[in-house]
Amino acid sequence: MVIYMSTNIPYRPPEDAHPQWLIIRKFGKALRFRTRWTIIEYIGEGQKSTKEIYSHLIKKGEKLTKPGFYYHLSELKNADIIMVAEYVDEGGGAPEKIWKLKNKRIVIDLLSTKEDVI
Repeated sequence: MVIYMSTNIPYRPPEDAHPQWLIIRKFGKALRFRTRWTIIEYIGEGQKSTKEIYSHLIKKGEKLTKPGFYYHLSELKNADIIMVAEYVDEGGGAPEKIWKLKNKRIVIDLLSTKEDVI
């Protein structure tokens, strides 16, 4: 038997969801697309500019619009996986962001209390 799940139905956590589950869910949402893993792997131990990351993805065969690309960066940033390391002002517009990994490991203490998480 095959069960299909619709991706169009928003999933809401139960009101009594454990805070640890919410953390796991945050990372799961951020890491569910291969494109985001490619971004993480490309940044690696160093730092990469927005332009470098986008060019790398295109060379790898990703078919991304600029808004789609920025959405992937935003989701990784919101999950505290990547962060802006610095800005480079090239003149003639907004400074370019240089990205680095904020966290290289995800550790979830299954025994922490609600007070520890907040």
